Amino acid sequence: MTDEVAKAVEECARVAKHAAPSLATASDEAIDVALTAMADRLVEYRADILAANDADVTRARAEGMSAGLLDRLTITEDRLTGMADQLRLLAGAPHQARSVDVSALDGGLKLVERRRPVGVIGANYEARPNVTVDVASQLVKSRNAGVLRTGSAALGSAQRLIEIVVAPALAAAGIDAGVVQLVPRTEREAAAALVRLPNLVPLVILRGSGETTRALATEGANCGVRTLAHADGGGVLYVDEAADADTVAGLVSGSLDRLGVCNRLNLLLVHSAVYDRLWPVISEALAGRGVTPSLPPHEHPIGYEWALDSDREATVTVAPVGGLTEAVAIANEQTSGLAAGIATEDSATAEAFFDAYQGTGVFWNAPTRLLDGFKLLGVPETGINLDRVPGPRGPVTYTDLYVRQYAVLPASR
Repeated sequence: MTDEVAKAVEECARVAKHAAPSLATASDEAIDVALTAMADRLVEYRADILAANDADVTRARAEGMSAGLLDRLTITEDRLTGMADQLRLLAGAPHQARSVDVSALDGGLKLVERRRPVGVIGANYEARPNVTVDVASQLVKSRNAGVLRTGSAALGSAQRLIEIVVAPALAAAGIDAGVVQLVPRTEREAAAALVRLPNLVPLVILRGSGETTRALATEGANCGVRTLAHADGGGVLYVDEAADADTVAGLVSGSLDRLGVCNRLNLLLVHSAVYDRLWPVISEALAGRGVTPSLPPHEHPIGYEWALDSDREATVTVAPVGGLTEAVAIANEQTSGLAAGIATEDSATAEAFFDAYQGTGVFWNAPTRLLDGFKLLGVPETGINLDRVPGPRGPVTYTDLYVRQYAVLPASR
């Protein structure tokens, strides 16, 4: 890593930390005014934002970026409107209570849990410019300053979003615009630099391809930086022998509306007793989405994540299984643990599936595409955390981005 890259990241972190108190002490009203102003500016400066994004897309296409990655990079008119709508919903969402009474203590005292901002939170993500707004808005709502680092393909779009949407909206609400910093470097080394600053950025949200994200999480752990990592994805659907054919067709099609996302259908496990009968229905649904099935014998791990394969992302792994026990074992042991669903009309089987699956999200006759902060919780997410330890798991939103502080004070206060 060059000193120049490391210094650029550290300078962003220092600016964010210096500005952080402005956000930590801001009123609820000021924060929501800032978020609403961001939504308004997205619409008002729509042409500028789309032009900057078009330049990113044109350059990426000329450099040979795959169709799936180009889809992630593109801000359409509808997506921009959706970004603004999400900001308005976030502005209207309730703020976290800053303190919660826990219990009465002896001696006329009481215990209170205080919820404090982390301070400065980092975020590393790839070529998805909408994530710049998602993460920045979540940090603002949670009163945390941020240092954002995006992939080189989306940097032009991200810079315009910060310059003409985020920063002016914060300033107009009386909040130091320096609380949200965007690393202005294209080098990949900037991501590693971000997880090496425990005294400035104690927590970093990691989103991206599995190997890169896991490597950054390891580097962060070595440097004393905590991470919330979204490294792997891929939804699983188990088709039970009591599944309804029309329901299966709808789930398969509805789970493949976008291919370059983590919560799409990735692995389809079909009970062997109904495999032959339902295959025509499944095949037709896949064909309707332009998706090719990868059938046994597989030359890849059964949980291979197609969304990360730019050459073959329009693929779903299909395999027959002997029943629920085998399906759950595969989902638990050979996939990321992001999400798994069951298609069945038998409630007892569905409950058994729910009890046995250990992953982050579990679904009954519903698509795994629903595992998303906005779709489930009505607010944008910073990412989806798959950790199997206590702490925020699943879609991480502003309500998760705080540290607890226990305070003991007179019961009369």
